[in-house]
Amino acid sequence: MAKETGRKNIAQNRRARHEYDILDTYEAGVVLTGTEVKSLRMGRASLVDGFAQIENGEVWLHAVHIPEYTEGTWTNHAPRRKRKLLLHRDEIEKLVGKTKEGGLTLVPLALYWKDGRAKIEIALARGRKSYDKRHALAEKDAKREMSRIMGRQAKGRFS
Repeated sequence: MAKETGRKNIAQNRRARHEYDILDTYEAGVVLTGTEVKSLRMGRASLVDGFAQIENGEVWLHAVHIPEYTEGTWTNHAPRRKRKLLLHRDEIEKLVGKTKEGGLTLVPLALYWKDGRAKIEIALARGRKSYDKRHALAEKDAKREMSRIMGRQAKGRFS
């Protein structure tokens, strides 16, 4: 059997980009059990309520939902258990310093397969206030409208 190559998305946290200002992103490996891997191979996971914390010099992923494997038996995993993330020591030390500043948190952005291994993209993020969210939406709509107008002009329609 040929080895997997490339990146294949399992789950994305679209809400995180709306709720937070993303300052920096990191790619981390995830320590999983057998039934979790099989469930992820079926493409089932939810990152919506997830967050990461640093405990005793290790990074742990909390509240990420990987549903139980349907064909599993008594060896099935708990769907929302905390999972260890694999990062380099210098990355962890940098994250410790930045999260202790206050107002910064670690949120998962995407869960994916990379060359046959489960990886998660976590972001160092600052929470947005409601007026910041409205401003970001207005800015996004303005950019979309500008690109629409530019596309029409490129096609020769000036309406």
